[in-house]
Amino acid sequence: MMHKLIAWWRRRQGDRLHIPESLWHQVEADLPFLGHLTPDEHARLRLLARQFIAEKQWSGAQGLQLTPRIQLTIALQACLPILHLGLDWYAGWVGIVVYPGDFVIPRRMIDEDGVVHEYDDEVMGEAWYGGPVLISWFEHAEDADGINVVIHEFAHKLDMKSGDADGLPPLHAGMSRRRWIEVMSAAFDDFQQRVDGGEETPLDPYGAELPTEFFAVASEAFFETPDLLNSEYPAVFEQLRSFYRQDPRTVTK
Repeated sequence: MMHKLIAWWRRRQGDRLHIPESLWHQVEADLPFLGHLTPDEHARLRLLARQFIAEKQWSGAQGLQLTPRIQLTIALQACLPILHLGLDWYAGWVGIVVYPGDFVIPRRMIDEDGVVHEYDDEVMGEAWYGGPVLISWFEHAEDADGINVVIHEFAHKLDMKSGDADGLPPLHAGMSRRRWIEVMSAAFDDFQQRVDGGEETPLDPYGAELPTEFFAVASEAFFETPDLLNSEYPAVFEQLRSFYRQDPRTVTK
């Protein structure tokens, strides 16, 4: 109960958080995929972003100095998927750690023969179940190689709301779990075959790693390149449209 009261108090602080209009315009100009929003959606996203900044605990890693621009840029992208879901979908954890570019996470795994393998894994982001979200910050978007690491990692957080990250987030009333699994499994299998066959796919090939990565990659495309996702995997687009309760295609506005 106490952590819920703290979250409520921080969220109310966010309602009063002052962000200069000039900073809003600067950051939003760098996020062209927000252009499909209606005026009401735009206002709601700004409110969610202020609450999100106040509610979460922010840390800069490896000497990175967090600035209001960095926090606002991350917050707007993180809150876009929950625009019509609500900030409670990000409840249960508080930490956001921002790195200056790619970073390394030590890994340890045991293979089928019981042999321990230790290695350094260079990543752009990582979401921990019940823990923080780790994010790379790139001063220039082109340095991220076309990856939206914020939407990707926060899609994982939504996925984890149902337990393990498996590409199946909690579905809303009226959505069919069976239909979701059929659509996503068929698309993942097809995408995996295309990537394994050496095809240069318009979606990030990292989505062929696991179903949870396909969900995160598809979520990136849903918000950034919705027409492309709809042309490649229309059934996936429809499932995400129902889940996120929005349609980013500008032709529908």
